[in-house]
Amino acid sequence: MIRVISGIYKGRRLKLVPSPLVRPMQDKVKGALFSIVGDRIKGSVCLDGFSGTGSVGLEALSRGAGRVVFVDEFYPSVKVIRLNVAKCGAEEKSVVLHREFNRAVIDLAKKGVRFDIIFLDPPYRLLEERNPLRVIRKRDLLKPGGLIVLRHYFKIKPKLGDFKLERRVALGDDVLALFVPEAAAAAGEAGPADAETAAKRPKTGLPRAPRSLKMRP
Repeated sequence: MIRVISGIYKGRRLKLVPSPLVRPMQDKVKGALFSIVGDRIKGSVCLDGFSGTGSVGLEALSRGAGRVVFVDEFYPSVKVIRLNVAKCGAEEKSVVLHREFNRAVIDLAKKGVRFDIIFLDPPYRLLEERNPLRVIRKRDLLKPGGLIVLRHYFKIKPKLGDFKLERRVALGDDVLALFVPEAAAAAGEAGPADAETAAKRPKTGLPRAPRSLKMRP
């Protein structure tokens, strides 16, 4: 059983994905994550990457996030995320995308969407094969002053260099790694490549109607 642990949806029980491929974040890890994030969650636009059940994004909405985009390529997860969003009555603040993560990032960037906070909870082995931080940096998806929280297995070392590793919090077998833009980017001093990307970025922002971003299988 998983649940929302704090905020306006506190106590809501969330449906699990009937598959061993999906490992929901334990309450103690989720509680630590949001203690770290603190008040910056209020009013933020968040990305819940590799969403699984959607519990992290729903916890963010419960604690005051303005909008959350949920992304998962595993269709049983997508169905459960939609059910859990509905269970919390959070449809107007949620966008659920059935997409491979890199493809979703590219599509969001084309729509001019940027995020204050990005939560990443990929399958443990994925970090040995791919680097989700790289596509986020290349597509300029994180706002200046934004935060990425990556959950990973303690024996796996995520590739560094795309963002500054600000903090690591060990919680049993799990590690929460907090990444921020490099100092120049955080201060708004974009380099030539970043400036070019920003100049080409559409000014649309996150669409008001969640359905405009929803992608059916």
